[in-house]
Amino acid sequence: MEPTEQKTNGSDPAWERDLVNRLAFASLNEQRRARRWSIFFKSLLFVYLLVLLLLMMMPGKFGDGGVKLGQHTALVEVKGVIADGTEASADTIVTGLRNAFADKNTVGVILRINSPGGSPVQSGYVYDEIRRLRQKHPDIPLYAVVSDMCASGGYYIAAAADAIYANKASVVGSIGVLMNGFGFVGTLDKLGVERRLLTAGEHKGFLDPFSPSREEDVTHIKSLLGDIHQQFITAVREGRGERLSDDPAIFSGLVWTGEQGVALGLVDDLASASQVAREVVGAEKIVDFTPRPRYFERLAASLGDAMATGFGSLLGLTPGQMR
Repeated sequence: MEPTEQKTNGSDPAWERDLVNRLAFASLNEQRRARRWSIFFKSLLFVYLLVLLLLMMMPGKFGDGGVKLGQHTALVEVKGVIADGTEASADTIVTGLRNAFADKNTVGVILRINSPGGSPVQSGYVYDEIRRLRQKHPDIPLYAVVSDMCASGGYYIAAAADAIYANKASVVGSIGVLMNGFGFVGTLDKLGVERRLLTAGEHKGFLDPFSPSREEDVTHIKSLLGDIHQQFITAVREGRGERLSDDPAIFSGLVWTGEQGVALGLVDDLASASQVAREVVGAEKIVDFTPRPRYFERLAASLGDAMATGFGSLLGLTPGQMR
């Protein structure tokens, strides 16, 4: 019996090795197939992202409202607070307007406004540029179309247009200037806190919220606001001309509906952007020339903000101290 047992035992290792080899080769083939599929899908994703990047880098054909073929009405958006560094900054709006007027297929330009106002300086820049572009391109009209709101600096810009259109429920006007703040003098007295303000210059600390206001400082600021208000009034009168009514409340800072604005001469008629393009400009196709931040620019800005916040936290600095 012993020789038979040795023969059986001798054959077992060969059978086991063969099985292990087969399993190993099967596993290797499976890994190769998985790797090939992985490479295929990664390559497909890379091609997709590359095409997407190329599309975003071609604003003249794809980033501003589609391929520009044939005559069209150019659109530039003014959305949000008008201030430096915002979506409605003068640089952004002016860039869009210049590109719109320079396009050989532009028949007319619509400035669609939805803004509560903002910086008189930024608004003044846009106003002046609209008047310059209209002189440079006398055959291309520019119309302001109000969506929800066109107040203060928003109306400052609209006044430069050939005509202003709005919805009957739009809010227009607010032709005025303001400067606001808070006074904490009484609060400090109740808390027993002493304010220590050191300045070089008699009026350098004027309107400090923790110090009592002085009559001469308030008078000076009111004079400054009055000058800016008069600049605003002059711009509106130049832009609207005889269409304005004689109602003195127009320049009081009040606001009106689009329907009331027609009666006051603040608005020419009630219409949407598509109606103006179709019925006034005569080119129903609308091409958006509003400059849009590129995806990677927005990503870089977000990363920059995150890094600044992170470093500030590590250094123990609050946002108010990082200035």
